[in-house]
Amino acid sequence: MRKRQLGHLLSGSLLALIFITPIHAAAVSEPLGAAAQAPSAAPAPAAPGDAGIKNEADEHPAAIDVQIADKLRAIMTSGPFDKRIERAPEREAMAAFYAARDYAPLWIADGQPASRAKSVIAQIENAAADGLNAADYRIPAFGTSAEALADADITLTNSVLTYARHLATGRIAPGRVVSEVDYGDHTPDPTDVLKKVTSASDVNVAFDGFNPPHAGFKELKDKLAALRANASAGTAEPDNRIPDGAAIHPGRKDTRIPLLRERLGIAGNANDIVYDRKLFDAIKHIQARADIRPTGIVDNRTLAAVNGPKPGQTVDRVMANMERWRWMPRDFGHSYVMVNIPDFTLKVVNNHQIIWRTKIVAGKPQTPTPLLAASMDNVLVNPSWYVPQSIIQNELLPLYASDPNIFDRMGLEVKRGPDGNINVVQPPGAANALGRIKFNFPNKFQVYLHDTPEKRLFAADKRAFSHGCMRVEDPTKFGEIVLHLAMRGRTPDARQLYAEFGREEHTYKLMDKPSVLLTYQTAFVDDNGKLQLRDDIYGFDSRIRAIMHSDERRIADVQPPPDPKRDAALATAKTNQEILSRVERREAKNPFSFFEKIFR
Repeated sequence: MRKRQLGHLLSGSLLALIFITPIHAAAVSEPLGAAAQAPSAAPAPAAPGDAGIKNEADEHPAAIDVQIADKLRAIMTSGPFDKRIERAPEREAMAAFYAARDYAPLWIADGQPASRAKSVIAQIENAAADGLNAADYRIPAFGTSAEALADADITLTNSVLTYARHLATGRIAPGRVVSEVDYGDHTPDPTDVLKKVTSASDVNVAFDGFNPPHAGFKELKDKLAALRANASAGTAEPDNRIPDGAAIHPGRKDTRIPLLRERLGIAGNANDIVYDRKLFDAIKHIQARADIRPTGIVDNRTLAAVNGPKPGQTVDRVMANMERWRWMPRDFGHSYVMVNIPDFTLKVVNNHQIIWRTKIVAGKPQTPTPLLAASMDNVLVNPSWYVPQSIIQNELLPLYASDPNIFDRMGLEVKRGPDGNINVVQPPGAANALGRIKFNFPNKFQVYLHDTPEKRLFAADKRAFSHGCMRVEDPTKFGEIVLHLAMRGRTPDARQLYAEFGREEHTYKLMDKPSVLLTYQTAFVDDNGKLQLRDDIYGFDSRIRAIMHSDERRIADVQPPPDPKRDAALATAKTNQEILSRVERREAKNPFSFFEKIFR
C-alpha cells in the first residue's frame, strides 16, 4: 500500500518546489507542535485543484508528506475524530474531502506550511475587518513530526470551515438573540467551502464570497473600517458629551444650557444659561423619541438620549448589525419590500433601486415584530380580521369566564375554519383593526402589513404600538406599487383601490411574488453615505454584546434548545381551543371599542 501511494504521489512536475518556503503561524492555547521557522520572501500562491484532483504540490511530496497522509488516514478513520470535530456536517465533509485526495495534507508541502496556508492564516487573523474576532478560530503551531503536522492540518481545516460559516450565517445563532425569527437556512455546504478556498487563486476573494452580498452589509463594513481607522489615527470624534449632574428645570440656570443648545441646533447667546422655551420644546421632542416621559426636565436619562452612543459603542452597534445581516437570505429577489423595525419605515426595491418609502407602526417591546423573510402572496381589500391566537389567549379568554358575552359585545364572530380550528373573526368595516387593505405574506408568526383606522399613530417619531403586525401609513399607494410590480396587465392605482373600500372583499392574487424582509437595523448608511443610528427598542444589540462578553460565547453559534415556556403556551392554546368551542357560532351584534384599546 505504501509503495502504491508513494508512487502515485511522486508522479507529475517539479512545481511542488513552490510550497517549500516555511511560514510562521501564531501559536494559540494547546499548541500542536514547535513553532515554524521565520518566514522568507513569500512565493506566489498556488491554485490547488478540486477535492478529488491533486495539485502539483501533492504530486511531489517529500517522504514526510506521505507519513502525514498516513497519520491523517488513521485519525479520520478512527473513533476519536468524531469527538474532535463536533459538527457532523463539517466532520463528514472533511473526511470525504481528505479521502478523495488519498489523505494528502491540504496545508502542508515537504513538511512545511504551504503558501496557501499562509494566505488562509493571514485572512483569518484579519477577521476583525469582517466584524468577527480572530480569537474564535484556532491557528495551529506547525510542528516537525508527522503526527503534529497532521494535527495542524486538521485544525486549520476546521478553522477554515468555521470561519467561512460565520462569515455566511453569523457568529451567533439567531435563536439566542430573538425567539421569533425565520430567515431560513443558508449555511454553506462545507464541501463547497473546501473546494472554493483550496482552489482559489486569491483566498481573500474566496472568503469574501461567503459574506452577505448586499449593499447594506458592505456599507456597514466600510463604516467599521473607517471608525477603526479614525480611532487609530486619533481623529475619531472627541467625547464632547454633556456631563451628568443635577436635573435642569425650565426657567432655571445651568452652565450646561449653552452645550444643550449647540447639540440640538438651537440659536442662542453662548453666555445665556437660562433654560428657555425653545430649548424646552426641543427637549420634550427628544424625550418623546426616546420613550421618556416628556416633562421637559433634563435629567441624566434625558442627557443620555441627547448625547447618543459613547465613543466605541458605535463600533459595537455596527458589528451587531453586520451580524444580523448575515442571518438574512442571500437572494432578496428581483423586487422586494424591506421593513426596518427600529427606523419604523418600509421601502420597496426594484432592480436594486429604491422606488418608494413610507412610515410604519411596528410591534411594542412586549409584543415585538418578528424577523423573517417570506413571499407576498396576495393583497386583500376589505379584509376580515382573524384575531391572532396570542391576542385571543392573552387578551380575550382571560376575560371570558367573568364576561361570557365578551365576543358579542366586541363585535367578534367565533366560527370554525375549513381546517377544523376555531377562529375569532372581526368582519370588514370602518373600525376593522386591519383597516381597509391587507398585504399577506404567509409566515408561521401570523403577521402581515395592513392599513389601520388609527392614523394618528403615524405622527409619533417612535411608533412601537402594535401586537407584532405592521401598519402602513399610505396603504393604497403601497397597494398600487405592489400590484404594478407583481401582476401582469393593467392594475388599479391608489385612487381605484380607495374606491373599492366598503364593498365586498376582493383578493388580488400576486403572480410575481415580491419578497418581504422584516429586519432590525439600528445602524445603517443612508442615501447620503452617512451612518444612521436608531434606538435598540427590542434590546437585540445589547443581547449580542452580552453574548460576546460572556461564557455563552463558546457555544454562541449553536441554536439553543426549545423554550419550555413556549411548550407551556402550546398546551394553554389547546385548552383555550376547548373554551372557544363553547362559544362557537355566537354572532356579532354590537359595535365595539376594544380594538382602540388593544392597538393604541
